[in-house]
Amino acid sequence: MAAPRVLVVGATGALGRPVVRLLRERGVPVRALSRHPEKAADLAALGADVVAGDLTDIASLQRACAGVQRVLAAAHGLLGRGRWRSEAVDDAGHRALFAAAKAAGVDRLVYTSAHGAAPDHPIDFFRTKHAVEQALAASGLPHVVLRPTAFMEQHVHLFNGKDLLDKGKARLIGPGTKPRNFVAASDVAQFAVRALLDDPPPFQRLSLGGHGHHSNTQVAQLYAREAGIPARIGRLPAGIARAIAGVAAPLHPGLARVLRLSALPDDAYGERFDGAAALEREHGITLTTLEQFVRGRVAESRARG
Repeated sequence: MAAPRVLVVGATGALGRPVVRLLRERGVPVRALSRHPEKAADLAALGADVVAGDLTDIASLQRACAGVQRVLAAAHGLLGRGRWRSEAVDDAGHRALFAAAKAAGVDRLVYTSAHGAAPDHPIDFFRTKHAVEQALAASGLPHVVLRPTAFMEQHVHLFNGKDLLDKGKARLIGPGTKPRNFVAASDVAQFAVRALLDDPPPFQRLSLGGHGHHSNTQVAQLYAREAGIPARIGRLPAGIARAIAGVAAPLHPGLARVLRLSALPDDAYGERFDGAAALEREHGITLTTLEQFVRGRVAESRARG
């Protein structure tokens, strides 16, 4: 039986890129949709059909869905503004994708939601994720929902450790004391591929996370230890972050959202996940630990000189 043709929406993102790579390693035909096709040369070299488009362009979604059997929705607008603000990408854009996929006869869509998505979450992004899950369930489109915790590639490295390695100082918002769970997007990609290819899918809705809980301060300190450098940490006080968010919201709602999220009290919402061992046991996938991930990023930084 021939492998299904898969559309990956957000193909150059933290999750989309490793999914495309894993699919191509298996010889699966892939259409890679990205707002930035110029950043997808590596995916094209693997044989992916790279196409330009995004969740705010309905015509591009209709074209991308034509002739595919499976779709992974792996794009988001948490930090977006203007045309790509969260309301346009995470809400209206995904509803448009579901409609395009259903019209094209797609037989399974895998949606990347978020751990903790709920109608009463204090941050609108997570409320939207929950609402879109409900819209997908009501659409009649066969689907799987993944609910990962914060990606290491972004929340551990890009938003924390990278500045410490590149500039000698991590820059955190708020006290950085909240225990959080992180998961490697490269690990989530393995579950996404199974959700896309296995018949029947091995799960309908799956929460995903890594081992342990670490605060942002502990993450920065871990980078410093692995790199053998001082743990210099700058902090933007929560009150100032909220004030900046109020000013920034009209021009950059994505930045304002992240500032507000990071300035919330530690008990405003939970970011714990205690199911990593069960995931490994039930699915046979070894999850990347935070220490392994940080060690890898430090080694990459040293290799670059």
